[in-house]
Amino acid sequence: MRALDHIAVSASTLEDGIRAVQAALGVSLQPGGKHSYMGTHNALLGLGPDLYLEVIAVDPAAPRPAYPRWFDLDHFSGPPRLTNWILRVPDLDAALAQSPEGTGRPVSLARGDFRWRMGVPADGRLPFDNLYPALIQWQEAMHPSDRLPDSGCRLVGLELFHPQAVALRRTVDLDDPRITISEGPAPRLRALFETPDGQKILE
Repeated sequence: MRALDHIAVSASTLEDGIRAVQAALGVSLQPGGKHSYMGTHNALLGLGPDLYLEVIAVDPAAPRPAYPRWFDLDHFSGPPRLTNWILRVPDLDAALAQSPEGTGRPVSLARGDFRWRMGVPADGRLPFDNLYPALIQWQEAMHPSDRLPDSGCRLVGLELFHPQAVALRRTVDLDDPRITISEGPAPRLRALFETPDGQKILE
C-alpha cells in the first residue's frame, strides 16, 4: 500500500534551507547526513510516526556526479521552498511500472545504516513538472523517523496545484485525506502543519 513517506524542501545551501524551515515552523531541525551517490546532504524534522520533513541541497564538498541529481537540484535557484513529496511503496519495481513515463529507474542507495531503493528520473525531474511523487522502498524495518525526536509538529494538509490536476490525481493513486490535488495556473506545493505555536504554512 502506498503511503506518504516524507516531504522535501530544496535549497541552494543546506544552511539556507534549515534557517527557512526553522523560521516558518518555529522548531529546530536535526542533522541528517550525506548522499554520496547524488552529491547532496540534508537535515531532518520528525513529524510523528513514519513521516518526516527533509531539507536537501547540493553538498559543495562532494564531487559532482556524472548524472543529474534527484529533485532537479542541478537547476534549483531562488529561496528555499517545498519542491517534492515522496511516497513509500512495498514493491518499487511494480510501482514504477505503473507510474508515468519518466518517474525513474530503481537505484539502490544508502546513508549511514539506512538502506533504500528509489526511483530516480534520468534527467532528475519527475513527471508533471516535478510534482509527481518520488517513489521509495525502504530495505530495512528501520525508518529515519524512528531516530528523530518528536518536534511537536504534525502535517495536517499537503496541497498540490497543477494545470493538469485531474490527470495527476488519477496517476497518483493514493488514499490520504491530508493530500489534495487541485487545478492551478502553475505547479506548486503547500504544506499545513499543527505546531506547538499553532498552525503554520510552508510553501
